[in-house]
Amino acid sequence: MSLDSLGRYEILEELGRGAMGVVYKARDPLIDRTVAIKTVDLDLSPDRTEAFERRFYREAKSAGQLNHLNIVTIYDVGRSGGSAYIAMEFLEGKSLREIIDSGVVLPPEQIVEIVAQAADGLGCAHKNHVIHRDIKPANIMLLDSGTVKITDFGIALLSKGSLTLGSVFGSPKYISPEQVVGQQADARSDIFSLGTVLYELLTGSPAFTASDLDAVLCQVINEMPAAPSTRNPNIAPGFDRITARAMAKHPDDRYPSAQEMAEDLRNFQDLEAPADVQVSQRTLDRRLRWRDAAKARFGAEAADRQVGVSSPVANAVWRRRNMIVIGVPVALLVVAAAWALAPKYLPKQEQPVLRVAALAPLPAAATNPGDLPLRAAPREASPPSLPVVAVSNTPPSPARAGRLAFAVSPWGEVYVDGRRRGISPPLQEIKLSPGKHVVEIRNTTFQRHTQTVDLDADVSVRIKHKFQ
Repeated sequence: MSLDSLGRYEILEELGRGAMGVVYKARDPLIDRTVAIKTVDLDLSPDRTEAFERRFYREAKSAGQLNHLNIVTIYDVGRSGGSAYIAMEFLEGKSLREIIDSGVVLPPEQIVEIVAQAADGLGCAHKNHVIHRDIKPANIMLLDSGTVKITDFGIALLSKGSLTLGSVFGSPKYISPEQVVGQQADARSDIFSLGTVLYELLTGSPAFTASDLDAVLCQVINEMPAAPSTRNPNIAPGFDRITARAMAKHPDDRYPSAQEMAEDLRNFQDLEAPADVQVSQRTLDRRLRWRDAAKARFGAEAADRQVGVSSPVANAVWRRRNMIVIGVPVALLVVAAAWALAPKYLPKQEQPVLRVAALAPLPAAATNPGDLPLRAAPREASPPSLPVVAVSNTPPSPARAGRLAFAVSPWGEVYVDGRRRGISPPLQEIKLSPGKHVVEIRNTTFQRHTQTVDLDADVSVRIKHKFQ
């Protein structure tokens, strides 16, 4: 069904559809201005709809107060029927997602200018205490004039804890580690995401790639991607330093502000590639922060591992550590000694004796041995024969399993009997042994869902849960 108007705006055409709603090209008849309108579907209960609307208007107002060349301008917010909408500046150009997917290779100088402009826009937003939370190639536009615009400020802020996952798991390849584990996002989270965009523009491939969502999120949290210069030898080594700092796993190791990242980008020719030792320095820095925390909790002597620590908690910590350090080698020595002495004390197994029937000697009168029959010597009494047991070569049939299917909205971590089995979606089905199983579905925003299922062999049970 086509839509003719939203509020006072006349709908001209549909530009696209996303997870949260539809994007339209529209006209404001009051001032005869072309605008872009993004809708957000309100498929919620009345109480939640009212709470969402309050948050929607509050966040849209914050984003609408941002006035910067590199941030799309928000003109208006409103509601029409079952949808809320944001009217914003209409842009003519291409998103970085469209440019990357087209296969066009941009020169490093143009990449620098694009990302530096985006950093300028983020710097303005962060000074006004507005965090985007969903920086990715699709939300950065390159206009025909060469100006860069960051889009979706008002909508990205709404996603967490309201309507859908949106910025939390909507863009796993560009999300920051702290967002993955459910911690509070800040300006440095946007810097991490902008670093992943820079990496993809330089190399032509995302920084984090894997076959499934779990593996991608694991890479985001634990693994640093290869330096961009190893994938694109034609770029300056300074880009390795910029991407490594922007995408550092710990927020404290990243650029403290988007402005500093923009400055390094514009001076990339003067930067050198990071030394290999910098990775260990970052690790050492984290250990120092842990030691500072230990000093605050246990006292300086405990944190520095000196003798005579007065804190009983610290004493217990170091006693356990010393027991481990001393006990493990001793245990290994005991096991080795037992292994060496075992042959002396274990009973020896008797070797089986093969008895062969001997031939009786020939009689003395026999001149031709061939004339006489051979006689076997008397045999010893043989032991009673054992019963014969038939052995089948057919392998035993495998135990039949039941299947547990999932339909979780918007997403959830699935635990079965305390063991993590994955994130649904994309996880759809697992096989389990018959019997009772305790299933937990966890979401960082909502209260966990627990359910006990009694699974039969060759039977599929479907668990359907929507977090609200």
